[in-house]
Amino acid sequence: MSQSDNNTASLLGSDESGQLHLDIAIAHDLTERYEGLIFDCDGTLTNSMPLHYLAWHETMTRHGIDFPESRFYAMGGMPSEKIIAVLSSEQGVTVDVDLATEEKEANFIARIPNVERLAHVTDIAERHLNRIAMSVASGGMRDIVADQLRTIGVADWFPVLVGSEDTELHKPEPDVFLCAAERMGVDPKRCLVFEDSPLGFEAAKRAGMDWVDVRLNA
Repeated sequence: MSQSDNNTASLLGSDESGQLHLDIAIAHDLTERYEGLIFDCDGTLTNSMPLHYLAWHETMTRHGIDFPESRFYAMGGMPSEKIIAVLSSEQGVTVDVDLATEEKEANFIARIPNVERLAHVTDIAERHLNRIAMSVASGGMRDIVADQLRTIGVADWFPVLVGSEDTELHKPEPDVFLCAAERMGVDPKRCLVFEDSPLGFEAAKRAGMDWVDVRLNA
């Protein structure tokens, strides 16, 4: 490794929690330290979170469930059926979880044509395209995530896509990221996760992976 390469690798050091700061990820060649990049979808590759919340608000209001926006963001990365089960139990509301999940997902699917790239993240992925293993690992349903990736024109960048159906446990458990690493054929310790939610950060830490908080105003 050249002195220049050594300097780059040292700049890519994460902190004690495993966090690599966003500005470093944007500015540097991540292949100097990592062998796999794992991206969340909603709120990371796409700007879909406000659209998800609109779908959630309409659906939960129809079922008599209160779902404040702050709580929605705190539960980012959790599968829809689990969110509904938690909220309905907390509020003592009887609801058909499967039916409510279908309603919410259908509401969001109708909004997918309005989804756009989060360019500061997709630019990182594009810069490393065909140079490092890359995957998407999401708490969302696989088909819905894939539809978003097609809408923003990046579906073929990610040979591996892990959705909520692929693991029994979900964020903050590490399973979704460990599954992605296994399918990429990369040691988890050599993976870097891009995420926007506290549950996702915790899942990456539990997986033994470094991680990036992609929120620009974090």
